[in-house]
Amino acid sequence: MSSEAVERAKEHFGKLMEEQLERVDKMKNAPDWTDYSKLEKIKIGIAGGDGIGPIICNQTRRVIEHLLVEEVKEGKIEFVDIEGLTIENRYKCKQAVPDDVLEQIKRCHVILKGPTETPKSGDPRGELESANVTLRRRLDLFANVRPVKVPRENIDWMFFRENTEGEYVLGSKGINVSEDLGVDFKVITSQGAERIVRAAFEYARKKGINRVTVVTKANVVKTTDGKFSKIAYQVKEEYPEINLDEWYIDIMTAKLIDPKRRTQFRVFVMPNLYGDIITDEAAQIQGGVGTAGSANIGRNYAMFEAIHGSGTRMVEEGRAQYADPRSMMRAAIMMMEHIGFSRRANILEMAMDVCAAENKVVCTGHKDGATAEQVADYVIEMVKHPELEARWRAITGA
Repeated sequence: MSSEAVERAKEHFGKLMEEQLERVDKMKNAPDWTDYSKLEKIKIGIAGGDGIGPIICNQTRRVIEHLLVEEVKEGKIEFVDIEGLTIENRYKCKQAVPDDVLEQIKRCHVILKGPTETPKSGDPRGELESANVTLRRRLDLFANVRPVKVPRENIDWMFFRENTEGEYVLGSKGINVSEDLGVDFKVITSQGAERIVRAAFEYARKKGINRVTVVTKANVVKTTDGKFSKIAYQVKEEYPEINLDEWYIDIMTAKLIDPKRRTQFRVFVMPNLYGDIITDEAAQIQGGVGTAGSANIGRNYAMFEAIHGSGTRMVEEGRAQYADPRSMMRAAIMMMEHIGFSRRANILEMAMDVCAAENKVVCTGHKDGATAEQVADYVIEMVKHPELEARWRAITGA
C-alpha cells in the first residue's frame, strides 16, 4: 500500500473527527425542550414520501383528522402538506433532503412521514444518502422510540434506539483506502449515549417499570459499545428504583423469540444499528413490520413514521392501494401522545387493538385483502363505537 493512500485516509479521518467534535459541542449547548402545551397552534407536517407512503399517510391523516376535528376547528392544530420529499425530487436536487423541503419541515412542530426510498450502493441513478438518516441528523432527532405489544402473549416492549450515532451517522463517509481495503466508522459520544439512556430511564420511571435492558456488543466492540455500556450504568445510579441489566445483541435476538424469557423484558435501550435490527425482529413478532410505528424525538422537532420501507414492488405490481396503513396509525398514536393529546392517542390505540383482535378487515398486500382505505374506515368506525373501552377490556383483560 502506498504512503499516499495512507495519508489520504488520515486526512479523511481527520475531517470526520473534526465534524464529530463540532457535533459534541452542539450537544453540550443544546436548547431547551419544546413545551407543546404553551404553543397557540401546533403544526403537524404530512410528508407522504415514496412508493406506498402517500397512501398510508393519507389514510392515517383521515383517522387523526377525525380524532382532532375540534382542535382543528378551534385553530389549535394545523395540518401542513410537505412537498418534495420524493426520490425523484431528491435526485433532481442531488440532496438527500432538499434545502427547501427541510425548511418546510422546520416550520412544523412535528412530522408524520411516509417511508422514503434509499438507493442501494451502485444504483445507476447515483449515490444518495438516506433521507431518514439526514433528517435525524439535521433535526437532531436522537431518540428512535418503538413500541411493540402482543397482549395475548403478555408482550409489552418499548425500544429506545439511539438515532444519530453508531455506524449510521458516518455510514456514507467510509473510505476505500485501496482496491483491497475498505473502512467504515462507528461513533459513540458520551453526550449521545447519556441522553438516549436517560430517555429510557425517564420512560420507565413515568410508567412505573422497574427494569431497563441495555443491548450492546461491548465484549467485542470495546471502545464505542464499551462507552455506551459505561454511560448506561452511570445514569442508572440516578434511578435507584430501576434495575439495569445488559445483554449482547446476538443473544438478545434469540431471547426475543424465547417464550419463557421474552415476557420479562419491558424497556430496551441500545446503539443505532442494533436498534434497527432488533426492532424489526420485534415488529415481526407483533405481526410484521406493517404493524409497527416509530417516533424520532429531539428537543425541538419530532418525526413519526412507519418502520418499514417504501414498498416499491407493491407499486410496480399495481398493489399499492392494498398497503397496510396500521404502521402509520401506530406512529400517529405516538405523535398525539407526544404533543399532549393522550386521551385521543389512547382511543386510537384501543380502536386498533380491537380491530386487530376481531380481525374483520385484513390487509394481505394483495387483492384478496382489504385496501388501506377500508382499514381506515374500519378504524374510524371503531373509534366512534360507544362501547369501545368495554370491548378493549374484554379483549386485553385489562
